[in-house]
Amino acid sequence: MTTTQIILVRHGQSEGNVAAERAIETHADHIEVPARDADVVLSELGLQQAEAVGRWLSGLSEQERPELLWSSPFRRARQTAETALEVADFQMDMRIDERLRDRDMGITDMLTGDGIRKKYPEEAERREWIGKFYYRPPGGESWADVAFRVRAVLSDIATQAEGKCVLVTAHDVVNLLFCYVAEGMDEAGVLERSRTNGLKNAAICRLRRDQDSATGWVVTDYNIDSHLTEQGVTVTDQPGASDEVGGK
Repeated sequence: MTTTQIILVRHGQSEGNVAAERAIETHADHIEVPARDADVVLSELGLQQAEAVGRWLSGLSEQERPELLWSSPFRRARQTAETALEVADFQMDMRIDERLRDRDMGITDMLTGDGIRKKYPEEAERREWIGKFYYRPPGGESWADVAFRVRAVLSDIATQAEGKCVLVTAHDVVNLLFCYVAEGMDEAGVLERSRTNGLKNAAICRLRRDQDSATGWVVTDYNIDSHLTEQGVTVTDQPGASDEVGGK
């Protein structure tokens, strides 16, 4: 029987990523996002990155090609999937799964790190004490909360898509935590990876079902961006909603 596989793709650069970077550069307190988090779309560069993913998909062998698509409901992730599949000329049903949505930042949404420290100094102190992995902003989620969602998705893919290759389009910390779960990492390990090798826009990771692994999965590729560089598409490594600045 064919082994169950997952191709994880972070969405391409979004207009929110651009806004967050601008806010950091100008030392602003607020990020001037153009829409609510769920409605933020890809930038022009983000669309080019999604197209590059599509050309990469089209070059996969028959055994490696995805048969199913699971996507975050957020527009930037759906756009990435739709653009990539159109370029690859692949036809498959899209399953929208809210468990793949980006991390909810609660009251700190749309604030930079400076903005959080000024508006909610007690939250900045609480986050410093609790740590990035377990800190949950009021009304929002911790990384551990997102990991709980990811574990449920992995369990469903293992049972509902057994023997198939599933394309998953989601967000930086969501995809990072897929790898965290699959590799059985600890808090220190995943935070170090985030700091030194965070997922780039439109980066690709691949997971394979492995019953001999302690977690039932292995990561075969992590943070691949060669499909971008080989096609002359700019690689971006910009903050997502889980980052300290609260960008999209």
